[in-house]
Amino acid sequence: MSTKRQYKFSFGPWNISEGADPYGPPTRPPQTFDWKLGKLKELGFDAMMFHDDDVVPDLDSKSAEQMRKEAKEVKKKLDDAGILAEIVAPRLWFSPMTIDGAYTSNDAKARKFAVDRSLRCIDIAKILDCDLIVLWLAREGTYLREAKNCKRSMDFLVQAMDKMLAYDKKIRIAIEPKPNEPMDMAYIPTMGHAMAIAHMTSDPKRVGGLVETAHAFLAGLDPADEMEFAMSFGKLWSVHLNDQNGLKFDQDKPFGSNNLRSAFNQVRVLERNNFGAKGECVAFDVHSFRATKTEHMVDHLANSRKTFLKLVEKVRSFDDAAAQKLIADRNYQALDQMVIDHLLG
Repeated sequence: MSTKRQYKFSFGPWNISEGADPYGPPTRPPQTFDWKLGKLKELGFDAMMFHDDDVVPDLDSKSAEQMRKEAKEVKKKLDDAGILAEIVAPRLWFSPMTIDGAYTSNDAKARKFAVDRSLRCIDIAKILDCDLIVLWLAREGTYLREAKNCKRSMDFLVQAMDKMLAYDKKIRIAIEPKPNEPMDMAYIPTMGHAMAIAHMTSDPKRVGGLVETAHAFLAGLDPADEMEFAMSFGKLWSVHLNDQNGLKFDQDKPFGSNNLRSAFNQVRVLERNNFGAKGECVAFDVHSFRATKTEHMVDHLANSRKTFLKLVEKVRSFDDAAAQKLIADRNYQALDQMVIDHLLG
């Protein structure tokens, strides 16, 4: 493993949040985009993730000219700060048009809205010099099996991605799987599903995946395996590192906060597969705890980056040769303790 390779780090404006949840109001005041961009730079991050309407607020009400103007203003701010745009994702789950799904809605008008909005997202990404479009298929699923047809929904998803791929020959699409929430059951719950549907599109080489730690846990899967599965196809194009306490709602806890050994193994598979060598970013999709005070509202991001870098050191100092001897001897009990001892220091 290389000890010289450096990682690039990213987070999104939504990762500095106000603490609201479905049961209570915000606990911290909102901050401006400029303030968040300044904090990103101050914390040593290299790139920012975006939804399309993070770049152009109230996007659906803006003309194409206004959209381009506002996107160029954000691009200038990024350039002035020396920050890259890592990803841009169409936010399709807020609109009243997508109450029952976006690409897979039973309503043809809603499906058209979702595709049109996605093409505008591509326009914004192009202005930001970003070629990676992330699809978190938030409402592509069902509350009721009898309400939708899975095969028909797969056809709709492929048609939507094909239109995006044809619209701009330079973009890549990274599917971010999640098994549930906000829908009861999602159509693309795992990386295996994402890789399968990628091969149904018109240009499978340009459709890959993004693994989020918490989403893998919610599917009852190991995040490290989900990452390495995508990398076996050469298609892990970003990661959203965070943590999760069991099969609950999506918690977005700081990386390593709940499952340190799993975090170690996630870093280990990224290291051994040279993740980042082609410019991929390590993104932290984390939120501060609701009780966090305003003066500490970026600590979860600083802490996640710090934990990741400490785990890089742990991975690079792990005695792989000794581990391989234990594996050859099938002495997994000793291997188990070896990992524990290494993490404990």
